[in-house]
Amino acid sequence: MNSKTVAYIIKRIILALVTIWVVMTITFFVMHLIPGGPFTSEKASSPSVQAAMEAKYGLDKPLLEQYWTYIKDIVTKFDFGPSIKLKGRQVIDVIFDGFKTSFKLGLIAAAWGAIVGVFLGAIAALKRNTVLDRVIMVIATAFISMPGFIVGSLMLLVFAIELKWVPANGSTGAGLILPIIALGLSPMANITRLTRSSMLDVLGQDYIRTAKSKGVSQGKTIFGHALKNALIPVITYLGPMIAYIVTGSLVIEQIFAVPGIGRYFVSSINSRDYPMIMGTTIVLAVLIVIMNLICDILYKVVDPRIDFK
Repeated sequence: MNSKTVAYIIKRIILALVTIWVVMTITFFVMHLIPGGPFTSEKASSPSVQAAMEAKYGLDKPLLEQYWTYIKDIVTKFDFGPSIKLKGRQVIDVIFDGFKTSFKLGLIAAAWGAIVGVFLGAIAALKRNTVLDRVIMVIATAFISMPGFIVGSLMLLVFAIELKWVPANGSTGAGLILPIIALGLSPMANITRLTRSSMLDVLGQDYIRTAKSKGVSQGKTIFGHALKNALIPVITYLGPMIAYIVTGSLVIEQIFAVPGIGRYFVSSINSRDYPMIMGTTIVLAVLIVIMNLICDILYKVVDPRIDFK
């Protein structure tokens, strides 16, 4: 690893930390600017009880003081504080428990979506304007166009309720099969289209024609040159996609009752659980910047001609 690469990575890490801080700051202040609070929905509570609860969680202090206290606790102790609605539980523990399920679910979904998407996209490009190409693109377009809640609901209805092939509850091992498939369909379709478009562009480049004219085998031309260079746009898409899919699709986890981080994120917004909202948002932001950094480094692996600046 040369000095340019090291300098680039250090620069990106600094930018990543700044990005995370900006996300934390915007989320914190926007969250507190929205009318209402975590205790306003509790109709049975008197104003004195609500005031006592706000004091317990530090919500009675000036907003800037709350902000600096929160930032200091995260930086010095990696402490997101206690959940307001999940009594007796720390936010970091809740996120960790949910993340274990979401990570397993999302990683498998991302893996199969990427592998199948690259394969189908390459086949469609090599068989351009044939029946096979048109069938693949129709399928990809259909899965891109269909919202996740429709795909998930149909799969739940057909395979879990009607055919009873798999459990409807995503909290069991076999119950994760449908959420994994549902989560990976949209990324698979997007990667298929990206791979096809990128590979068609690469196949028209001069160095591909030169390789063919020199008698390089078709397999080496396709896999050693064309497909490898066609993966750069796919890698760009994979970064945010993996971060999103690993933290759990909010819709898919709700449909299949998967006990992942997405479910806690939705419930925390509905209940105004400020610490939980902040914690899940920060986790998502950290994953996105980390995956983007990894993808930038992978550019160099895929194409050594790329220079870090």
